Amino acid sequence: MTSDLCQWTAEQLGAAYASGGLSPVEATKAALEAVDAHEHLRAFAHVDREGALKQAAVSEQRWLNGRALGPFDGVPASIKDLFLTRDMPTLRGSRRTDPAQLWDTDSPVASALRSNGLVLLGKTTTSELGWKGVTDNLIDGVTRNPWDPARTAGGSSGGSGVAVRAGMGAVSVASDAAGSVRIPAAFCGVVGFKPTHGRIPMYPPSVLGTLAHAGPMARSVADVAALTDLLAAPDPRDPSWTPTIDWTETPGRIAFSPTLGRVAVDPEIASIVAETVAALAGTGLDIREADPDFPDPASAFDVLWSAGVAQIVRRYGGEAALDPGLQTLIERGAQRSAADYLDAQTELAALGVAMGEFHTRFDLLLTPTVPIEPFAAGHDVPPDSGMTDWPQWTPFTYPFNMSRQPALSVPIGLTSRGLPVGIQIVGPRHADSLVLAVGALIEQVRPALGYPQENA
Repeated sequence: MTSDLCQWTAEQLGAAYASGGLSPVEATKAALEAVDAHEHLRAFAHVDREGALKQAAVSEQRWLNGRALGPFDGVPASIKDLFLTRDMPTLRGSRRTDPAQLWDTDSPVASALRSNGLVLLGKTTTSELGWKGVTDNLIDGVTRNPWDPARTAGGSSGGSGVAVRAGMGAVSVASDAAGSVRIPAAFCGVVGFKPTHGRIPMYPPSVLGTLAHAGPMARSVADVAALTDLLAAPDPRDPSWTPTIDWTETPGRIAFSPTLGRVAVDPEIASIVAETVAALAGTGLDIREADPDFPDPASAFDVLWSAGVAQIVRRYGGEAALDPGLQTLIERGAQRSAADYLDAQTELAALGVAMGEFHTRFDLLLTPTVPIEPFAAGHDVPPDSGMTDWPQWTPFTYPFNMSRQPALSVPIGLTSRGLPVGIQIVGPRHADSLVLAVGALIEQVRPALGYPQENA
């Protein structure tokens, strides 16, 4: 059973630490108990119990001595198993990595968590090398949805989404190259943010180039916003890092695109999203239905994705078995020519230009995050859907990796089957604060989801 303490946000935990009403050790023990209670959900690839309790004890002393490193000092957190993390394995869900290798360096996001005093519980599960929009791999098995364990948690950051929703730490840091933060955020009922490309530094650099972003997941927009600021500290190892740019937090005209002009959306999800948009308009915001009208970028995305993932696998080498779907993808990627890749890059740039023009008329764009409910766990696509590739069921997410824009998913309700629904807020590049401000407003007009029955 998840204790009430595991439902607290990072903001609430920090306030309790500051008042002396709660210890980071207590919060960390509760989070570790939740990890044990929900082991069947397969949220963690690695748990560092001893290390987490030591970190929490040191944090407790800082608070007692009036020397806390900030409001997130002592907050239990996790990090996706794609990021290098000192003294922990980074297996990336693949048998082609070395389980005995412990790293002596931190990625920028791991370093930022440590320098701000967060307690690292461990590494969360990912699909193999983060290649698909659900979370399962040949090492960790299938990561399951806390609202219904028979269903997928989404991916590739499914472990992070499950950990946050099920009380295994207040926040998690994940990655998003095609929707990997926003998909599990929508499927698990948490907040997930993909900032403007370059805002959160990454190292080693991703072969996927500007598609790849690091992003936080939490149970509130306020936590996501605060964690984004912590993670955005400069790191000399990322030449694409860009400083935060001030942006108005008062939106003008907002576009609502229910389908992007071409996506089939589950009617119940469409209704919940439309109700949310109407409630948001009721606050006085100027919201109008409009589509961005960019051409479907699916073919260009497939070239960039398959070629990039093929190169990732090529770098690891070895003969260990791969996820069968990943094997198919890299075979397709190996057939791409340099000309194919350059043509896809040209389409990527054109998409960025089109969205730039769109945002001269609309400050923000609202869409569903994912057009379908979470489907059966252990499948890459919904069974009996006729789909063959996972991007087919998540057409609202990957275009905004291609355009490098900030995009936030906020939970807005449950379907009649008790499954979460998310709304996506997309802004111009560098308008992260505006996106987050409207996300916080959505939290005010839509009721909180509460906890899944399994975790009650």
